[in-house]
Amino acid sequence: MSALFSSSTKKTNKMNKLSLLVVFLIGITCITATVYFSEEFDNGWESRWVVSKVKEADGTLGEWNQTTGKYFNDAQRDLGIQTSEDARFYQISAKFDKFSNKGKDLVIQYSVKFDQVIDCGGAYIKLLPPGLDQTKFEGDSAYNIMFGPDVCGSTRKTHAILTYKGTNHLVKKNVYPETDQYATHLYTLIIRPDQSYEILIDGVSKQNGSITEDFDVLAPRRIPDPAVSKPADWVNEARIADPDAKKPEGYDSIPKEISDPEAKQPEDWDDELDGEWEAPQIPNPEYKGEWSAPQIDNPAYKGEWVHPEIDNPDFVDDANIYAFEHQFIGIEIWQVKAGSIFDHILVTDSVSEAQAFATGYFAQQQAGEKTAKEADEQVAKDAAAAEAPEPAAEAGSSADDDDDNHDEL
Repeated sequence: MSALFSSSTKKTNKMNKLSLLVVFLIGITCITATVYFSEEFDNGWESRWVVSKVKEADGTLGEWNQTTGKYFNDAQRDLGIQTSEDARFYQISAKFDKFSNKGKDLVIQYSVKFDQVIDCGGAYIKLLPPGLDQTKFEGDSAYNIMFGPDVCGSTRKTHAILTYKGTNHLVKKNVYPETDQYATHLYTLIIRPDQSYEILIDGVSKQNGSITEDFDVLAPRRIPDPAVSKPADWVNEARIADPDAKKPEGYDSIPKEISDPEAKQPEDWDDELDGEWEAPQIPNPEYKGEWSAPQIDNPAYKGEWVHPEIDNPDFVDDANIYAFEHQFIGIEIWQVKAGSIFDHILVTDSVSEAQAFATGYFAQQQAGEKTAKEADEQVAKDAAAAEAPEPAAEAGSSADDDDDNHDEL
């Protein structure tokens, strides 16, 4: 009995130690996770952001408004900043403690709501390196990463641009943004130390892959051998006209159109007044078009010529394309029609931190916006029904019939 008790006690102790280890590891993860920047645009947000003065002189600088938009879940937490003037530039930035994402995940996440019918305008954000003069922040200011939706006419894309050695490189695979009116959408970009990336919208993965494959950052590893050219006598044609084929006799004498054999001269036709009657022309069913020799397999065809490749002498691998030094975040856009609302900005090295917000409050916000919109639509529907005229009473109603019956009695 004592041996059995001892064994059970040992198992319990092991389970307790395992539980403590799990708690410890979770604690370590939470401790090591770093939020580099977070912005909810609550009251006092202006003190944390600097508006660029570049566009003040020509009058094209737009003004920001703090608002929840038409539909919202929480009147305080859903406050964001909104572009308020049409055909304006919006250039604003915030500073944070300098950091490098080398050796760590980098997560950029924020929300956008189009409170307007978006026709042409950007809604992306930028992470920028140290050295920015915030009062001179503009489109030509050097940045590390640009991410987010951009819409202009039929062109709709979610930008993911990485800067490498002074050149901006756009991801080659397009992710279409959400452009519906009134609903808030969450955009997330994850860049990992293994040089992979992932784009999510509303917490759902839309695109992922390798930075070296999906961005033209590095020179290609292999190139066509410049010392080799396709042989001059290489036969490209897989099919040729049959040289033994001959045009049938009389083929060219078949007319394209003929007189309609079923047409008849109208009875009231007068040759003196109307001229000589001629039957209308119709397509000739015997006509087969221009003659051409039938195609046959080319006996001299050697297949598609493939240019031999060699290692590219200009290729230089780089395991740190993903890594940047960051110190500023900015919104630098042009909007033809204003109304976009920015909110919930998060820059962190913790994917779980971003996921927790996506599945937590953000899911509540979207549900609240939907409920508010449906309630508004129901109010409008009820109001329209109340204003509609009542249908007129039909003649010969049942009440009239009853009166007639009483009169007869």
